Amino acid sequence: MQYRIEKDSIGEIKVPCDKLWGAQTQRSYENFKIGTEKIPIEMVRVFSRLKKAAAKVNLDLKLIDPERAEAITKACDEIYAGKWDDNFPLAVWQTGSGTQFNMNMNEVIAHRATQILHEAGKDIKVHPNDHVNHSQSSNDIFPTSLHVLTTTLLKKELFPAMDDFIIELDKKVDAFKDIIKIGRTHLMDATPLTLGQEISGWAGMIKRDRAILQQGLEYIHYLAMGGTAVGTGINTHPEFAVRVAAAISELTGEKFETAPNKFQALSSKAELAAVHGLLKALAADLMKIANDTRWLASGPRCGIGEITIPANEPGSSIMPSKVNPTQAEALTMVAVQIMGNDATIGFAASQGNFQLNVFMPVIAYNMVQSIRLLSDAITSFNHKCVVGIQPNLPRIKEHLKNCLILVTGLVPLIGYDKAAEIGKKAAKQNITLKEAALASGYVSEKDFDFYMNPERLIKPEA
Repeated sequence: MQYRIEKDSIGEIKVPCDKLWGAQTQRSYENFKIGTEKIPIEMVRVFSRLKKAAAKVNLDLKLIDPERAEAITKACDEIYAGKWDDNFPLAVWQTGSGTQFNMNMNEVIAHRATQILHEAGKDIKVHPNDHVNHSQSSNDIFPTSLHVLTTTLLKKELFPAMDDFIIELDKKVDAFKDIIKIGRTHLMDATPLTLGQEISGWAGMIKRDRAILQQGLEYIHYLAMGGTAVGTGINTHPEFAVRVAAAISELTGEKFETAPNKFQALSSKAELAAVHGLLKALAADLMKIANDTRWLASGPRCGIGEITIPANEPGSSIMPSKVNPTQAEALTMVAVQIMGNDATIGFAASQGNFQLNVFMPVIAYNMVQSIRLLSDAITSFNHKCVVGIQPNLPRIKEHLKNCLILVTGLVPLIGYDKAAEIGKKAAKQNITLKEAALASGYVSEKDFDFYMNPERLIKPEA
């Protein structure tokens, strides 16, 4: 491998000739060989937008010259398009401010911008700190990137997956609206409902989660850029903060504003912890939906077996014809991963000391992973499982017929105690509820048939 010599404030270091990064990136690459987790490529994309926005504002404020600003913009666009992805190798486990990743971006952009100028016949050099990083600090651009990243990923990845899931669930609600089945509470028999009503609960959960996540976005549309090192805005133009928020909004198509208190914006990550908490709430609901699905499909002959799910692959290496609820299992594993990520982000958010939180790369890594996993898992569960759910009508009717809890329908007529007596009699003598009720003398056959009609038992009394 061929190397070139790069310099920084510490001294000289060898850098591979085929890479655009500089000395500070190389030092981080060599000093933090920890794990396999890298700064997510989504952060690279977002940073390229932020650096482009900063270059535009710095040009407008006459803080950098047009030639350098144009070259920086072109380099940022190339990075956003994925042209230089192999130039961002740094580990998550680095400085907690993300300084080394910020410098990785600055060095790659500066090197490429200089190349662009030289290719145009201009003998101009772009400096990573003086030009690309002008009016910025790692301490304000990294928290800015976290807010922009979370907003864009939620709106472009997770929300569409949730919306498609809601559409499919609503289809099932309508298709199964007239199928009366037994309900269950405490994993025990309960009063009846329709299969459509049961699935409407799932749809309602995702709709509610979608709504509260949308509200959560309101808390992360404020940006820290303009605060620079400690929140004072040292080395920035007085208009930079407001202008860069507007430029970022224009580039991303999302509405952002400058944070009213930069000291809070640099040191607190409460908004991100709160939004991830909403992702955890979504994961909790997904866990419930996946568990309901596999319980209802259990069997198929020796379990509940009230629905069937697609047979996507063989379920056992030893048991022929076995089919397992694999999509539900994948979704529940994702759910527990999100819960673990939430604990990480919560702890990380608690570690703001004085003017800075120094756990930002791990917050970024876990936030990206959570949104990506939730988006993919919801899509997979929806397309590979929910779409193919069908009712097992004979099993549903069998359970409904045999359920003693239907005696609840007689409570308005004869009271709780007498209804309980009938239910116990049917269970003890292994007879039907109707036989037990008529033998008790508490109800006539006509009243029994009226009050015990399953269609009366799935809605409020008239």
